[in-house]
Amino acid sequence: MLFPKPIEKRKFVLLYRFQYKKRIRNFQMKFTYFGQSCFLLAWDNFKILFDPFISPNEWAKDIDIQTIEADYIFVSHGHEDHVADLLTLAKQTQACVVSNFEICTWVQKQGYDKVHPMNFGNHTFDIGKVHFVPAQHSSVLPDGSNGGNPGGFILKTSKGNVYYSGDTCLSMEMQLIPKYASIDVAIMPIGGNFTMDAEEAIMANEMIQAQKIVGVHFDTFGYIKIDHEACKKQFQNANIDFVLPEIGKEIEL
Repeated sequence: MLFPKPIEKRKFVLLYRFQYKKRIRNFQMKFTYFGQSCFLLAWDNFKILFDPFISPNEWAKDIDIQTIEADYIFVSHGHEDHVADLLTLAKQTQACVVSNFEICTWVQKQGYDKVHPMNFGNHTFDIGKVHFVPAQHSSVLPDGSNGGNPGGFILKTSKGNVYYSGDTCLSMEMQLIPKYASIDVAIMPIGGNFTMDAEEAIMANEMIQAQKIVGVHFDTFGYIKIDHEACKKQFQNANIDFVLPEIGKEIEL
């Protein structure tokens, strides 16, 4: 038996809680939200931008994209609300674009060659080991080109482990996430309609076992507007450390 005596189980729980707190304290990344599913993760000298959709987003009108710096741009899939500023920001920052093979090929056809194509698998970059994992969604590029398979990213870094699910519904694939890494922070959609909503993100976390969740992909369009306070309450009731970010704000994760 794993816990032959009640006292041993209590000791285990206390040890787990101590390790949980220690791991959260040691996690050191800055998160800047640019609206929809666009955000920047920064640690040490690294800056990684995800799913650049800023200039067409009326909620992000105060963001000056000319001030954005990035070493990498990670793209989960080809929909316009994830790639609208991809080429502009790639050329501006000279970042390496990391995405599926089809999106990287499309980027090259637009005249930008600094890409790293992936399919579902992993690669070790200077930022750490990155797993490209499945997401349940669709994908087509703004000009109608094939957007390949949508996905999410697990980043295993010296400062902690992050899972960005990309646009997805609740999926049994998420059971595998803890097999890749112990997730410190999960960044997941909560707007519903096209993706998971808050209730389903909470269910997803039962599988991925993240220590903290950051919600994205909400409010931009009428279909995905949420009640902020009700959303926060749902996560609070589930006893999950949850962040609902504000556009333009930088936070310590």
